Parts: sequence; structure tokens; C-alpha cells
Amino acid sequence: MSGYWDGRVALVTGAGSGIGRACAHALAEAGAKVHVVDIDSAAAARVADETGGWAHTADLADPAGIGTLPADVDILVNNAGFQHVAPLTEFPPEVFTRMHAVMVTAPFLLIRRVLPHMYAQHWGRIVNLSSVHGLRASAFKSAYVSAKHALEGLSKVVALEGAPHGVTSNCVSPGYVDTQLVRDQIADQAAAHGRPEDEVLGEVLLRRAAIKRLIDPAEVADAVRWLCGPSSGHITGISLPLDGGWTAA
Repeated sequence: MSGYWDGRVALVTGAGSGIGRACAHALAEAGAKVHVVDIDSAAAARVADETGGWAHTADLADPAGIGTLPADVDILVNNAGFQHVAPLTEFPPEVFTRMHAVMVTAPFLLIRRVLPHMYAQHWGRIVNLSSVHGLRASAFKSAYVSAKHALEGLSKVVALEGAPHGVTSNCVSPGYVDTQLVRDQIADQAAAHGRPEDEVLGEVLLRRAAIKRLIDPAEVADAVRWLCGPSSGHITGISLPLDGGWTAA
């Protein structure tokens, strides 16, 4: 098993914290060397130090920054993203545009950047961190839902084009993960509605899930590592929901 990972080089975006950090750790523990990419230079450096990888600072909304990132990678994990919650009539157009730049255009540009190397060696693994919101919608999340739906479609196209070259492309689509982004949402909802945070968690965020707990980032990272591993070479073009039964209902 260890020989499979020898010499593999991965690039993970948004790897300074949360799911991205967990993915960087999971891939490094498997034996890959990891390029840690984040807009926060200190966070990127910290995770690179933790994993024995390389730190890169980049604003993925800026195509010029993407052009400075390594192209010779075997595994690409498109994870970077952010959230903004507002009614459509109040949603700032500039925020909508930036969210799509980070969560759709940046993955497209990164995939386009790394595919020549993957094609040349007839092997590559691309994993796109989508969301249950790439499969279902929620009110007040127009930018996030539409971006994740777009990412799901992009991933499928990459799967079809990459298959003859030994490249797989898949989405991992979790529900609510125990990250600072989600904890901030819980706090905001609690403040807005004057309710305790545990009520907001159980009755608002997890209302549609059968399993009533937040997902640990390491669980998501395990799924990402599996999709890059030796047992999943025939899996491509899928969306793997880690949603506690949300999409089953």
C-alpha cells in the first residue's frame, strides 16, 4: 500500500484550516507530499510545517495568483470556499461574483493547469469539495448553492475528458462540517433569532439530516484520501454525499 503513494504530489486549496487542513494531513499521512495553498500565509505555513509540505499564499479570486501555483501535481483537491447568507434581493453582486470566482473559476483554472502533467503520466486524481448544497438548495444561499452545483457539473466533464488519460474526477459532498465557518453560522443564527446555539444546530442546520451531529473534518478527509487511493481507480464522475441522510429524505 505504501508504494502506491511513493512520489505522489498533491495540491490542496484552502488548506490552512478546516476540511483543507484535514485533507492535507490525510494525504501526507498516506505518503504524499502536499502543496498547502491558502489566502492566509501564516495558516499555510503552519499546515505545511505540520505535514512536511510546501506553503503557498494565493487569492484564488485572482487568476494571476493561480498562475504562480505548481502545475506538476498528481492529486488536486479543490477545497477553498466561503459562505455568505442573504436574501436574493439583498445579496451583494460583488460577493456573488467573488464566490463563483473562488469556487468555480479557480477550480476550472487549476484543473486546466494540472491536466497536462496528469495526461503525460497517464494518472491523476482530482477531488472537488462540493457540498450537500451542490445536490440540494437552501434559501438565502444563492451564490453558494449555484457555485456548488456548477462545481458538480465541472467535475463530471473532467471525468469524461480525463478517463482516456487515467485521470479521475469526483466530488465529495458533505453536509454541515464542524469548521469555524459553520460555527460562525450557528452563532450568527442564534444571535439573529435570539435562540441558544444548540437549538439552532439541531432544529435549523441539522433539521433535514437523519444523523444529528456535525461531521468531523477528518471524516471528509478520509473520503478524499480514499478517492485518491488504490481501491477507487474505477470511480469517476460521482458525487459522494457525506450528509447524514439529508439527500435520502
